[in-house]
Amino acid sequence: MGKTKIYHPVKLIMGVSTADIGLWEKLRPQLEAVYSPIDLQLDWYKFDHTKYYTKEMGSNLLKCFVSFEEFINVEALPGIKHATNAIEKAYAVDGKRRINLDPGYINAPKLVLATTKDFSHRIYLQDGIFGDIHLKFRGKNFKPQEWTYPDYREPFVLKFFEKVRDVYMEQIGLESV
Repeated sequence: MGKTKIYHPVKLIMGVSTADIGLWEKLRPQLEAVYSPIDLQLDWYKFDHTKYYTKEMGSNLLKCFVSFEEFINVEALPGIKHATNAIEKAYAVDGKRRINLDPGYINAPKLVLATTKDFSHRIYLQDGIFGDIHLKFRGKNFKPQEWTYPDYREPFVLKFFEKVRDVYMEQIGLESV
């Protein structure tokens, strides 16, 4: 029989997609006040990896990823997803989102995204939120899964997440393996 262990807290990350970087500049301090200062941010890049958001948000989307300095408990992820959904809704115009906030976390073995959509590779967490193990850490790098979104497969994005993981491992006092 396996023995239960105390689970280390995890590093909150967030994908940010918008055509209006000014809106992000307005929201950033609000998110930092709730979740802690942002310690790493990937530079904005053209987000044209999917047409999923085009009808709602337009075709000139930019995207970045951020990580937050302080840890969260894994159990907090569903509440964070509900909070980011509420922010998206609050800043929508005529029912169309102007910003998309995708929270998740990084720990030693993986990157997990929070989502409202069920699928065969997603595990129900609570309150209508699922966890998607989007990247796995093997050897010295994050590796995509067959379902990993195209932009999460980009070498510069993987490199950013590996940097976030390195910071996490240092913060938690574990050697990066």
